[in-house]
Amino acid sequence: MRPELKETFPDAPYIARPGQINAWDNEDFVNAVKATGKKQLIIAGVVTEVCVAFPALSAIEAGYDVFVVTDASGTFNQMTRDAAWNRMSQAGVQLMSWFAVASELHRDWRNDVEGLATLLNNHIPDYRNRMSTYAAMSKAK
Repeated sequence: MRPELKETFPDAPYIARPGQINAWDNEDFVNAVKATGKKQLIIAGVVTEVCVAFPALSAIEAGYDVFVVTDASGTFNQMTRDAAWNRMSQAGVQLMSWFAVASELHRDWRNDVEGLATLLNNHIPDYRNRMSTYAAMSKAK
């Protein structure tokens, strides 16, 4: 496991895969997913057409709703990325950006100014302008 991930998410379980390319082929991984009791999965990975597509397609087949964070994964070229996105989309995977995922999960940045609002403020300059306008208007009331 990457040390920075363990540092950022100290309570997250690490599930080693001794050789399976598709994480869904690892019984410990599938059991960990099932243990959450959730039927919706958000997936990102190192290589879009393998690390992301394989478990996403397997999870769809197993009856999960799958959301892939398109800009949180990479690949070797645009052609293979687009082919993977098409394959997943045709199978029922919902493709989203990190911004869309964060916004859909939080619904209202005012409910988490220290978290989501700061994240958006630090990474999306246009959104920073929106938040500054909101703050100024709120003070004027």
